[in-house]
Amino acid sequence: MSNTEPNIRSVNKLLEESFRRNWDYPALSDYGGETLSYGQLATRIAWLHLFFKEAGIRKGDKIALCSRNQIYWAVTYLAAMTYGAVIVPILHEFKPANIAHLVDHSDSKMLFVGGRVWDNVLYEDFSSMDAVVRFPGYEVVQANKSNILKVRERIDRKFEEKYPHGYAPEDIDYYLDRPSNLALISYTSGTSGFSKGVMIPFRALFSNLVFAKEVEPQMDHRSNMLSILPAAHMFGMVFEFLFEMAIGAHVHFLTRLPSPRILLGAFSEIKPDVIVTVPMILEKLYKNTILPAISKRVNKFLLNVPIVDQFVFGKIKDRLNAALGGNFKEVIIGGAPFNRDVELLLAKMNFPYTVGYGMTECAPIITFVPSECTRLYSCGKPTPRMSVKIDSRDPLAIPGEIMVKGDNVFTGYYKNDKATAAAFTRDGWFRTGDIGVFDNDGYLYIKGRKKSMILGPSGQNIYPEEIESVIDNIDVVMESLVIEDNGSLVALVYPDIRKMNVEQLSPGEIDEKCRELMATINNQLPKYSQISSVELVPEEFDKTPKHSIKRYLYQR
Repeated sequence: MSNTEPNIRSVNKLLEESFRRNWDYPALSDYGGETLSYGQLATRIAWLHLFFKEAGIRKGDKIALCSRNQIYWAVTYLAAMTYGAVIVPILHEFKPANIAHLVDHSDSKMLFVGGRVWDNVLYEDFSSMDAVVRFPGYEVVQANKSNILKVRERIDRKFEEKYPHGYAPEDIDYYLDRPSNLALISYTSGTSGFSKGVMIPFRALFSNLVFAKEVEPQMDHRSNMLSILPAAHMFGMVFEFLFEMAIGAHVHFLTRLPSPRILLGAFSEIKPDVIVTVPMILEKLYKNTILPAISKRVNKFLLNVPIVDQFVFGKIKDRLNAALGGNFKEVIIGGAPFNRDVELLLAKMNFPYTVGYGMTECAPIITFVPSECTRLYSCGKPTPRMSVKIDSRDPLAIPGEIMVKGDNVFTGYYKNDKATAAAFTRDGWFRTGDIGVFDNDGYLYIKGRKKSMILGPSGQNIYPEEIESVIDNIDVVMESLVIEDNGSLVALVYPDIRKMNVEQLSPGEIDEKCRELMATINNQLPKYSQISSVELVPEEFDKTPKHSIKRYLYQR
């Protein structure tokens, strides 16, 4: 995959070339477990191709896939796509009934599941499809088509007959996808009535893969990637998995919950070349790695002394670099709003980070700049093959809805013409639902979601995300949500329970903390966006797989 676009704009042919070229190099690993070389990966893909053919799967049929990040999730995904089927990746965190609903809604012919997922969905109704197959052993655990069990019984023998001397690089011949062909359907929610299947064409995947190579040209078969994000979600799927497969890099699936301790151990061992993450993970590391270092009295003092402060920041930066493996070019952050205080600190220490902007409907990238071009609180500039505009009479001063056009944009929502029509303007611009402004140099700044914007008493636009950024920087706060209640702004706060337990606060003292919180917050906000009350909530807010709070659950 060169820095210029290949003559054939085919994702599958990029993969075919990569697998041949990198046959003996490691491709996929479960952290602390099994590793597959590119040759072994290609062989397993060929086995599944034969299984699909014998089972009657045709080009364009849907194949659903649901499990935690792991090797055999990746094998199945690549096999379905390179066969010419449409892959339907489903987040394993969805409820069993939601998974069954999405399988049915997507018209999938087969469902491939990890063992743990199957244990949860065992009693759901999957009668609308041909079969349910469980990996890693690819056992047919439910067959609704009479010949499927027989196909599975004889497939090993048939594979040996077809490749009597073993599967070789020259045997690879993948489906030639066209830019307009449907590659996958990605669901933004699992809940019936809310679920929208985003139809991603191959041109969108191809454009994102070319973009990744343009901004990370140093990555190749020697590179390592630690896959932390859900591979079923576009951000992790493209930039922690597909791109690496297209260049021959080695992907290590974390396979465990990303606690700070596990993350630090994995970073230290794998030493990734680039780190792709959502804000929550970096903010966790900040609280566990950076904050203790700068909380020492001597460091707090020295950070206010000119020249000396750069020495202290350098020491903190070295500590963070080491915690992240010490081998990365940059940290790419996206998927949700980034804590402004954490970002400011990273900027002060000249840490190589950058914040991008994207969404599922753009597979996913919209704006980005490399870390050396990052501008504080911005999410970069429009990427190649994408056009971005602000629906505002003055995009440099008045926030408006961000609208996009280009190769990355999806074709519509599966079996939902009404939602598709509402998502696009008459002249083909996709309405992102996000509010933002440009600066004079074309950098984009996101204010918040159009749906969450609150109209102030005098007509001011209030973006709750900006207020929450202030609240979340207070040391006793874990996370917050600002809502409107009868014309007033209320801050729902999930406190740092550990800190409160250590301080053994009584109910009266907690109420006092709330009043102190409100005063601290309002001192940093303009009058029209000040909060009227703070309410503590007993547990973390319910979140999407991208770790964004599900706002609609808390509206009054």
